[in-house]
Amino acid sequence: MTDQDTHLVLERLLRLRDRREPLVAQIAEWVGAGIIEGRLEPGQDLNSVDLSRRFDTSRTPVREALMLLEQEGLVEMKARRRPRVAAPSPQDIRDIYQVRKNLLSMLAALLVERASDEEIAELRTRVERMRKLADAGDVDGYFWSHVTLQERMTEIVGNATLKQILDSLALRTLMLRHLSLTRAGRLAYSVDDQERLLQAVEERDGELAAALIAGATVRAQRAVEEQLEQEAGRGRKPARRRRTAS
Repeated sequence: MTDQDTHLVLERLLRLRDRREPLVAQIAEWVGAGIIEGRLEPGQDLNSVDLSRRFDTSRTPVREALMLLEQEGLVEMKARRRPRVAAPSPQDIRDIYQVRKNLLSMLAALLVERASDEEIAELRTRVERMRKLADAGDVDGYFWSHVTLQERMTEIVGNATLKQILDSLALRTLMLRHLSLTRAGRLAYSVDDQERLLQAVEERDGELAAALIAGATVRAQRAVEEQLEQEAGRGRKPARRRRTAS
């Protein structure tokens, strides 16, 4: 997964091509990627002055970029307080994953029905690359490859309504999905899940594919909850996060 691939994912999900001000898009992409990849932590202040210095601009483009991220649930902006990285509650996490599990089950079943043999072979190639990234311990590379794998699945299925709903949840879930992969052993479990799912698709077993992706989603949720509990128990910020915000 290259920086360009990451850029294309965020550009689409944040609809940055619709922005007339390139600097607003640049700031939104940098902050958004930082939140998703854990460099900017939940609850962390986003200092508009520091961000304006980083991008050599006034505070107006910074505020517009943060407002854009607020609309997508990544940033919280309240009166008389600095903007900060959104911190989903335990109930938010349960709700998100409950919806996501059911949507992905539908996606998997439709994929079995609609994917051509050539498209399935393409997905197999993607999963093989993901195995190499997982074996190398490349969390960010694996994560973004997983994101683009599921995006490709939605394209193959061709259900515009399902894709729109998944996209509406995407940015709210990306931070959680990345967090789940930082838990010890999760990369190996995740790529195993992808290989089992693809095998079910190759065998044209829609019921099994739906069950497998539902189970993988539940395991990802548990990994998020366990990681957050572990961090709370330590009473300190995890070592995986590098503070490069402001």
